[in-house]
Amino acid sequence: MIEVTMIGTSGSVPTVERGMPALSIKYGPELLLFDCGEGTQRQMMKYRLGFGSINAIFISHSHLDHYVGLFGLLETLNLSSPSPKPLELFMPAHMQDTFSERHKFVKVTPLKKGVIYKGRDFIVEAFPVKHGRGTYGFVFQENEKIKFHEKKAKSLGIHGRLFSQIQKNGSIIIDDKEIKLEDVTWTQPGKKIVYSGDTSYSTATVEASMNADLLIHDGTYDSSKSDEAVQRKHSTVEEAATVAAEANCKQLVLTHLSPRYSETDLLLKEARKIFKNTVIAEDGMKIII
Repeated sequence: MIEVTMIGTSGSVPTVERGMPALSIKYGPELLLFDCGEGTQRQMMKYRLGFGSINAIFISHSHLDHYVGLFGLLETLNLSSPSPKPLELFMPAHMQDTFSERHKFVKVTPLKKGVIYKGRDFIVEAFPVKHGRGTYGFVFQENEKIKFHEKKAKSLGIHGRLFSQIQKNGSIIIDDKEIKLEDVTWTQPGKKIVYSGDTSYSTATVEASMNADLLIHDGTYDSSKSDEAVQRKHSTVEEAATVAAEANCKQLVLTHLSPRYSETDLLLKEARKIFKNTVIAEDGMKIII
């Protein structure tokens, strides 16, 4: 089970209802944080996300609304224990010096395209998007899983410890007959979650999001603000929905909403005309994949 929590869903400035950009992905014992806007640690307390258990933090770019909460969060972690849990921090290269020597328990790695983090049965990849210098989106990709055709396997005499034995060796001999692992198994694709960060429409995001189970995308503006979206290098909700449709995603969550939208019906209506399975992010929203 993968649990995604939308920690902060506003764009640029907070509102009474929405905090600054941040979301988490929990997979088994591992907790990953993507972006860390102002007040993220308090939001994590509110939504019962133990920030002391964070394994890695990924900062999409160097605009303050996406990382200023790091200062307080890292200081709290430093004060909470004589020897805080090691923490990996991924961010654009030009930000590295700001954090690389601040706390000894933090390992800072500059972002680059490709696989940047390997967890237990998953990886995180970074890909460049269109929002100025050194801005990245992220792909959380669960590993494929080998599943048994149990009825077929048992009919061939595989039972008990023989299941683990054939997995380990790739084949097994029963009654003088070799049974190969691929004869009695099938491959279940891993779940895939994509977070665009801030971006205008980008073919790179489409490519990275192909067949994703969940796309979390910049949806700052409605279609009437398309000129402003281009100027500020953000997306309209129609553009976000187009990415989801072109990438054959299963679900779209719109986040980084302009604070001008106290009501989001218009945004949802525009997006659903293009991609039906769209929802508007709310602070504290949990999505189970």
